Amino acid sequence: MTAVALAGTGLVSPLGATPAAFWRGLLDGRRSFGELCRLEGEFRSRVVAAVPTGACPTPAGRRKETLATTAARQALGAADLPGLPDGSLLVVVSQTPALTDPEADRTGDFAGPRPEALLAACRADARSTTVVHLSHACASAAFAASFARDWLLSGLSTTALVVGAAALNRYEYASMDVVKTLSPHGARPFDADRDGITVGEGGGAFVLETAPAALARGHRPEAWLSGAACLVDTSQAVASSPAAIRDCMRAALDDAGIHRVDYVHAHATGTVQGDAAEAEAVSEVARGLGATTPLPMSSHKGAVGHLLHASAFPGLVAAAGFLREAWIPGTPGLRHPAPLPDGVTAVARPRRAVTAEHVLVNSFGFSGNNASLVLSAAHG
Repeated sequence: MTAVALAGTGLVSPLGATPAAFWRGLLDGRRSFGELCRLEGEFRSRVVAAVPTGACPTPAGRRKETLATTAARQALGAADLPGLPDGSLLVVVSQTPALTDPEADRTGDFAGPRPEALLAACRADARSTTVVHLSHACASAAFAASFARDWLLSGLSTTALVVGAAALNRYEYASMDVVKTLSPHGARPFDADRDGITVGEGGGAFVLETAPAALARGHRPEAWLSGAACLVDTSQAVASSPAAIRDCMRAALDDAGIHRVDYVHAHATGTVQGDAAEAEAVSEVARGLGATTPLPMSSHKGAVGHLLHASAFPGLVAAAGFLREAWIPGTPGLRHPAPLPDGVTAVARPRRAVTAEHVLVNSFGFSGNNASLVLSAAHG
């Protein structure tokens, strides 16, 4: 069996402090955007999606770490694990590893969470836990899911925890501003008036487990991670190409051994080029699968913004919710859908799914980092 169990998820987002709060807010169509107030300076956009202070209080410079450890504890709890078992894999995703000298993080909340803090939060034995730091731009968490799945299937461990967070800081916000990707009005994926991304804050985590290990302890997973593909397309310096996205999705479906998909949780950040490239690629995949009705897709980034390196965490929570409840989440902020190619439709408001067996989760990043994951329903 090549599928591994998505044993549990954790998420702190602008919609709330739990995965359930995020899912409810997404179905309600909420947009948790506000005014940038924590960073000084002139930026193209003053619109952000920040976690309410009371939901995850933390001192300055440790916000990523607090968000990440909170999400990690949630994921372990959802997986019915008191802690990370001995011999597990811990994958930390962020822009940069934790700095040994906290004072060197002069931009504040830039460096990733400290592995020792995560290990303590997860009650893990540092001597027997393998810790890996992974960074693939905004596709980092999805790349980590694929990496962890390969690790488990190779027999190196039975359990893996992937964790990361995004917190507002001058360096990352300015890097989005200088390439003019920030929306001055708030992200509206797939909308005719879309004009860029909104940066969001949040922390996410998920536990992956081999099928025998999950079944042996009688744990029913949230879903199965049945397929994954990662493709680094160096032909594009910034944006992903439709062909690369198409090839990545097809490879993930082939890896899963399935020839159908019921829903695509799109990366769709709200940029004109990025949304259009992904829609074209999804259309090609749908036609290749012989779909008789348009393949539905939607994005969470009109609700909580773009969590950068941690952007795949809310995507996986949304995908698991779709498989669990057979509801296709809408795309908050989508009011005037842009024209799309045949074979695909952008879902503005939640609607019932005809079937909910398989879902594709896309995650893309600068420098041609592309990743697609296939989640399948866990029955019984």
